[in-house]
Amino acid sequence: MAKQDRAIRTRQTILGAAARVFEEHGYQAATITEILTTAGVTKGALYFHFQSKEDLAHGVLSEQDQRLTVPDRPCKIQEVVDVIMLHAHRLQTDPMVRAGVRLSLDQQAHDLDRSGPFLNWATVMREHLEKAQTQGELLPHVQPAESADILVGSFAGIQAMSQALTDYHDLTDRVRTLLHHLLPNIIHASILTTLDLTPTRGQTVYNELTTTPHTTTP
Repeated sequence: MAKQDRAIRTRQTILGAAARVFEEHGYQAATITEILTTAGVTKGALYFHFQSKEDLAHGVLSEQDQRLTVPDRPCKIQEVVDVIMLHAHRLQTDPMVRAGVRLSLDQQAHDLDRSGPFLNWATVMREHLEKAQTQGELLPHVQPAESADILVGSFAGIQAMSQALTDYHDLTDRVRTLLHHLLPNIIHASILTTLDLTPTRGQTVYNELTTTPHTTTP
């Protein structure tokens, strides 16, 4: 068990180092040598867990999706808001998430499949919107798959703008503004008035997830 725990810690150390290097330099300019130096591990230890730089990048990309999921809410659109605001909070506070987003948007990463995060996000959004539709929260014309793509694409653009202008300091405010513009075209006005769209919502959900046992949904 101790050996297994040590291997898990080593893998996380390597992923954390890779995340820092990818975030700072991008995929193309990042090197295995710099990741090794940052991690403080041997080449053998790194290659035991990851076979290549591409493998490391996929590890970082997948890591951000394996962390926190929001609890069930009576209002399914509040779950949509909570997923988005939680991700915004994690972008501000979690280097692994920032590195994953940079990789997913890195157009210089020609040999890296960057579709995973977009497809995963779209699936999560669609599933929540389908539940909202079942509960009568969506306007009659709304197609959950189409709206999911719009939410994911719009968030990607807003976070990129926030990163370029303020290094994510204003991200939660920008996301709140985005939702105020998009949601009235998707949901009934009576639902909109019940939502918590405050800029601190992501922090609140994060605190809830990390301090209280809960039941999560995909």
